[in-house]
Amino acid sequence: MTHLLLPVLLALASQGSAACTRSMLQDATALYIRAQAGGKPDLLPLGSNLSYAENDVSMPITKGVISTAVPVDFNRSLYDTTQCISFTEITSATGTHPYVIDTRLLFTDDKITKIESVVADAGDWIFDATSHLSHVKTEKWDPIPSTNRDTRSVLKAAGDAYLDSWGDGKVSVPYGTPCARLEGGSYTGDRQPNANTCKMPEFPQPFNIAMDTRKYTIDEELGGLDIFNNFPFIDKTRPNGTSSMNLFRVEAGKIRYIHETTICATKGCGR
Repeated sequence: MTHLLLPVLLALASQGSAACTRSMLQDATALYIRAQAGGKPDLLPLGSNLSYAENDVSMPITKGVISTAVPVDFNRSLYDTTQCISFTEITSATGTHPYVIDTRLLFTDDKITKIESVVADAGDWIFDATSHLSHVKTEKWDPIPSTNRDTRSVLKAAGDAYLDSWGDGKVSVPYGTPCARLEGGSYTGDRQPNANTCKMPEFPQPFNIAMDTRKYTIDEELGGLDIFNNFPFIDKTRPNGTSSMNLFRVEAGKIRYIHETTICATKGCGR
């Protein structure tokens, strides 16, 4: 009987060691922020099979922005315990080289096995780190009481509807009132602070953000959703798409904030 139970016990032990908790994600993400501020990726609990990419280009971590010290003027993170992924938005406006860095950390057995970043700087779409910093600091992303939290499916559907509406103006998007969008350094909430200023126009057709390019991080406690995606149309030199990120705060099923970071192959995406 013992030899029959042993594989079961080993499997249960393995499952226990692989448990993903919010506190684990928070602790590791705090280390990531320290690592980026100091340019010291060796601070991170890296897995032996780590993969690292910036703007959809794979590279050694020693060649990435994380190996360069970057002042972290502001940061905000989401924690997805279902997928064991954290997302962090870093705004760096005061250094000699301003950045907005959006990073997904993917974990296996408490080790980071994949790092994916959208790294924006001068020349990327409407980039302005100083403006970005001034606006992200004013937003309220307080934890949502457990009885009022939206489900993962509601959060995901809100973000998908927003992206889908760019190619199909008939798609109903659950915008809140107010709703404000921060696109690069351009902020819509200044125009009408108490209105929905998030609605986007329908882009020239055909336009489609393919589902297989969308990578989600979902945090029910913060009403947070992040989607890494491939953005077509915007960059004249890359009509099939360029690296992009959309971050959402959803309250009672309605979108309250949207942040967008989009990378350009040429200055201003050639527009």
